[in-house]
Amino acid sequence: MVKAPRQGPYICGIDAALDVVSGKWKGLILWELDTHGVRRFAQLRRALPGVSEKMLTQHLRELEEDGLVHREVYAEVPPRVEYSLTEQGRTLNEALRPLGLWGTERVRREGLGTVAVDQ
Repeated sequence: MVKAPRQGPYICGIDAALDVVSGKWKGLILWELDTHGVRRFAQLRRALPGVSEKMLTQHLRELEEDGLVHREVYAEVPPRVEYSLTEQGRTLNEALRPLGLWGTERVRREGLGTVAVDQ
């Protein structure tokens, strides 16, 4: 299945922003990289229980294409690949922070469980 390229037209800024962070794991990948800085693939996979290798790879590629994540490949044996946020990724995380606070408050208010770490 080929995914349509994200090129708009968009109805509003929220539409354009949600297009970039759509997908179950993208927000969590951004949060993990913001919280811990540089991460290797295996570290990201362990930090996101339930994500498949295929989905993590796909989301990391899309985030890289969108200029939110930087992928650094080191010429070593075995190869080492590290992921980090770009400046655009950091600004997106800042924009998402109020949404995370809203979600944390909703979980508390509705008694939906616990949030491991407040945003």
